[in-house]
Amino acid sequence: MALIAVIDDDPDIREASTLVLNAKGHKVITASNPKDGYDIVKKQSPDLIILDVMMDEPDDGFFLAQKFRKENIKTPILMYTSVSKTVGMDFGKSDMVPVDDFVEKPITPELLINKVELLLKK
Repeated sequence: MALIAVIDDDPDIREASTLVLNAKGHKVITASNPKDGYDIVKKQSPDLIILDVMMDEPDDGFFLAQKFRKENIKTPILMYTSVSKTVGMDFGKSDMVPVDDFVEKPITPELLINKVELLLKK
């Protein structure tokens, strides 16, 4: 199936995402911070990137998504966020946040698989 990079500082989220995606036949590579996430994407060219908004800094995910796009990495990005619950903000696609879709944490396995399958078809 697909190679999917999960970049999130929460080990429980990485593990749960990996279990769900592996069960559907996908291979998952993970990173717990933006630097390692950038490195695995550059080295392994995944088919999809799942990226957390808040890691070491509250906006790490936004900056990493922008960096990927500036470097012409067109890999679809699904962004995990709990920002709207934390600060009451709602995000949509824009040049400032160049991702393909957002999903609010916690995410159900069914919704994760649905979002992943839709983005992999792009």
